[in-house]
Amino acid sequence: MQGNKNTPALRYNPSVMQILRGLTSPDKQPVALTIGNFDGVHLGHQALLENLQRTALERGLMTAAIVFEPHPREFFTPELAPARLSNLREKLERFAALGLQRVHVCRFDERLAQTSATDFIDALYTELAAKHVLIGDDFRFGNARGGDFALMEKLGAQQGVTVKSMNSVLQDGVRISSTAVRMALAEGNLRLAQRYLGRPYSISGHVEHGEKVGRKLGFPTANIQLKHNRAPLTGVFVVRVRIENGTMCEGVASLGVRPTVAQNGKPVLEVHLFDFAQQIYGKHLHVDFLHKLRDEMKFSGLESLTQQIALDVGQAKDWFIKNGD
Repeated sequence: MQGNKNTPALRYNPSVMQILRGLTSPDKQPVALTIGNFDGVHLGHQALLENLQRTALERGLMTAAIVFEPHPREFFTPELAPARLSNLREKLERFAALGLQRVHVCRFDERLAQTSATDFIDALYTELAAKHVLIGDDFRFGNARGGDFALMEKLGAQQGVTVKSMNSVLQDGVRISSTAVRMALAEGNLRLAQRYLGRPYSISGHVEHGEKVGRKLGFPTANIQLKHNRAPLTGVFVVRVRIENGTMCEGVASLGVRPTVAQNGKPVLEVHLFDFAQQIYGKHLHVDFLHKLRDEMKFSGLESLTQQIALDVGQAKDWFIKNGD
């Protein structure tokens, strides 16, 4: 599972993977089920999904996952919630690439927060026809986080359902987790984040119209719509971009609040693509972050900003020459 050379290209195709809302199912086809937030779908998550698929194949079950939107911590304490590693679309794309057959997207609201652990478990067995449940070793659920593996295993046995837990995946003695990925990104250590994810960290989104500042400076940028107000990393980066038509481009990206030209403090992802002149407004871009060049800076004016952008572009091109495929 190391590296990313064999990672399949993402194709968001709902006709291949069923995407359902809530704890309901159009049929009673028995499933092997897992539950979690899966933020980033890192190597620990991937190992769990591989385990789930093996069991499903052995027992003739469909694979299914339950995810929550928004993240429960965003519901309870939005000001303290961690930065998202992936939005819902990115998560679903990754699930599809890994071969998951069904995903239940559950809206985390007051009603779900008040659902008792026993009622939640009952829904898994009666509504989703779960015959095998695989969860992480630290998974808690239900009102006030009152449910755990022991309770799910006990109630599952009464229904003839097997319940298993998955031990943490370690790398160099470190537990691979969404928190570990966030820490690596916050420190600008993209290589370590890639080791935990099994692929480069990425952000995807649609290109929207901006203030055209980059174009005026001679470095036109694609402004990527961010789904959340916080990003797990900031600065200027070497990036590789895939446009929705399959075109691959190299470039340099700035992710931050643009202190030289903006005052609202809202984070923006701006990508300058090398030797590229096509109109891509409204297109969906997938941006891989490969190397951090520097932190975000506030310049005295547009002239000094332009000079620094030219340096950033030159350094990014040099990086590709030295680290080409």
